[in-house]
Amino acid sequence: MHIDLPEKRYYGIGEVAKAFGVNTSLIRFWEKEFDVLQPKKNAKGNRKFTPEDIKNLQLIYHLVKERGFTLDGAKTHLSEQKQKTLSKFEVIRKLQKVKAELLKIKDEL
Repeated sequence: MHIDLPEKRYYGIGEVAKAFGVNTSLIRFWEKEFDVLQPKKNAKGNRKFTPEDIKNLQLIYHLVKERGFTLDGAKTHLSEQKQKTLSKFEVIRKLQKVKAELLKIKDEL
């Protein structure tokens, strides 16, 4: 899944949920379940997600939604093999971008 968010310091929960194609309640739920998600909150209590939070959300989304891990399985996987999983995940995302570009070029021929 390609997340299309503009580059900025903080993202609101609504724009994050829209980018992932999920409800804001799922983002809040994942925040409670996964310790790696620690969005900042302003005086009103609104969540502000950093680019690092977005990367962690992408990884959680990948494990739970794309690879079919249970929440407990994803938590275990993240705690035991986070760096290895993150490296593989980044390679997969880069390959998906290359594939999309190649398909675009192919369509233009």
